[in-house]
Amino acid sequence: MSTWSDPQPDSRFVVVDGLQIHYKRTGRGPALVLLHGSASSLQHFDRAAGPLSESFDVIRPDLPGFGLTGPRKDRDYRIPTYTATVAGLLEKLEVPRYAVAGNSLGGNIAWNLALDHPERLTGLVLVNATGYPEKAIPAGMRLTRNPLLRPLLRRVMPRGAIQRNLRAAVGPRSTVVDDAMIDRAHQLMSRPGNRSAFVDFCNTDQPDRSAQISRIAVSTLVLRSASIDGQHFTRDIPGAQELVHPHGGHLLPEEEPQWVADAIAEFLGPSADSPTH
Repeated sequence: MSTWSDPQPDSRFVVVDGLQIHYKRTGRGPALVLLHGSASSLQHFDRAAGPLSESFDVIRPDLPGFGLTGPRKDRDYRIPTYTATVAGLLEKLEVPRYAVAGNSLGGNIAWNLALDHPERLTGLVLVNATGYPEKAIPAGMRLTRNPLLRPLLRRVMPRGAIQRNLRAAVGPRSTVVDDAMIDRAHQLMSRPGNRSAFVDFCNTDQPDRSAQISRIAVSTLVLRSASIDGQHFTRDIPGAQELVHPHGGHLLPEEEPQWVADAIAEFLGPSADSPTH
């Protein structure tokens, strides 16, 4: 029987920097890259990718350390390394211009792409993105920084702990955290090397580039849940637009996929480049 830890019929793989990147690609139109957050996978955008694929060439990778891409041998989980890998993936796929939308960690990588490769981006969408030093760290990530718990978490990540972390990450009205979602997260976290990669990621000292955010020149949409802290992108990015969801949590693309898809499509529609796929 197929499980989440196995490739699906529409899975694709490409080698970038010696790492076999798992990705999915659907639709036709201007290229749109969707980047998931930490302890997640490309399935995070499953329900938003469907409607977006009607108008865009949607490319969703499993970021290194997560999903079917799995861990990096060099254990380098710094944001600039993620950014270089994503840029390398798009080069390998011969996609010269693209919009990028990212949730949480994916949003952090997205705005770093806007800084490092501004000539490539046609639009930027930040969904509860990270990158400011004052943003609160989730409880599950804090546990991995405990030197007594760290070796244990490399060996086992209890399903119950994943369930609690998922429920804490969504809004109070959300019913999206069901057995299927918990099973998916648990199975992917349990793939060889993924638990240790998550611990390594959580214990990586990340460079603070937040002072450079005001240099972002690409057209930007900020999608934010009202309850999320540490969000100053609208203040700091010149001309950025913002939409606030009144009761969503951290995982907006899973909690409110149609709201996210509609917002992205409307924002990118007028300025979309010609089809690439």
